[in-house]
Amino acid sequence: MPTPALRVYAGRSARAHLAEHGLRPRDVRVIAGAAGGPKGLVLGALDRYLFGHWLPGSRQTIHLAGASIGAWRMATAALADPCAGFERLTRDYIGQSYQLEPGRTLPTAAQVSREFEQELRDFFDGQVDALLAHPRYRLHIVTSRGRHVLGREGAVRTPLGYAGALLSNALSRRTLGAWLERVVFSAPGEVLPVDLSDLRHRQVQLTAENFRPALLASCSIPFALKAVHDIPGAPPGAYWDGGITDYHLHWNYPSINRAATAGEDAAMGLVVYPHFQKAVVPGWLDKALRHRHRTTPFLDNVVVLAPDPAWVRTLPNGKLPDRSDFKHYATDLAGRMAVWRRAVSESERLADELATAVAAGPGLAVEPL
Repeated sequence: MPTPALRVYAGRSARAHLAEHGLRPRDVRVIAGAAGGPKGLVLGALDRYLFGHWLPGSRQTIHLAGASIGAWRMATAALADPCAGFERLTRDYIGQSYQLEPGRTLPTAAQVSREFEQELRDFFDGQVDALLAHPRYRLHIVTSRGRHVLGREGAVRTPLGYAGALLSNALSRRTLGAWLERVVFSAPGEVLPVDLSDLRHRQVQLTAENFRPALLASCSIPFALKAVHDIPGAPPGAYWDGGITDYHLHWNYPSINRAATAGEDAAMGLVVYPHFQKAVVPGWLDKALRHRHRTTPFLDNVVVLAPDPAWVRTLPNGKLPDRSDFKHYATDLAGRMAVWRRAVSESERLADELATAVAAGPGLAVEPL
């Protein structure tokens, strides 16, 4: 018997809700998209099922919040044809290649930024106005804005600033706000109903003018890409990957229900989270801080859809695609692409098993988050 590919985890209130009602599209208020680079490739089949088949069966406004590749995925979900968009995202991400400078095995940060910016222009060409005005989906792109020494990118100040951020964050996550602040670019319409006061933050309107620079910034990993400076309509400064402040968007999601209007049709506002693991890690700088990987009350109404670790071990190299593959395969582009395509092909099972779980209604198997 093949190893199950999908596991469903949920917070306490979400588990009680699923036990009574099952997983219904009408109950979803937020879809979250984590940073994580190539790991997000295995979520393509889940994304196509959720946005192409499942969520169209509901009518409520749904907020799509993402950082880094999660922001690219959520922006793709708001396209007129999300399934075609997700297929292209997977194809383009796997197929990325760079003409390397002599003596280099990896491209420069400036080269990656330049070519990725062109990729975003081509990918969303002629579709930005429509996705910002989507009748049901509200897109929220998460970025990290540098403060003080990180206010501008520089050969000395950037490493110095991130060293300070790393040390401060180790003492307390809230002190990260002295170096970086969460800036969320939100499409017009219903405001994001999540209390973001756990960390220094700002919210800025997402427009056709700042869509591409905001999305580029959300994907701009420090040192791997260049920072994006002075995004139109936002406070001046250097903007980096949204995963720095919000690696997996470990937000105060129960505040969704406190903000809900009386008499709303859904019994509960759920957050559905297609994720590549069980743990929802707050920030990128928390990756090594295992005590911050634990579930908190912030995830009480969250449903995580994640690959089974035993299934992950059956994939090539016994793991999900990740950024280390760029270095491991170096100039062997065909080798990297073949491994990633196989992982993506295997991940079709995630969507198949989710469809079966949804059909089970209140009988679907759910584990504590």
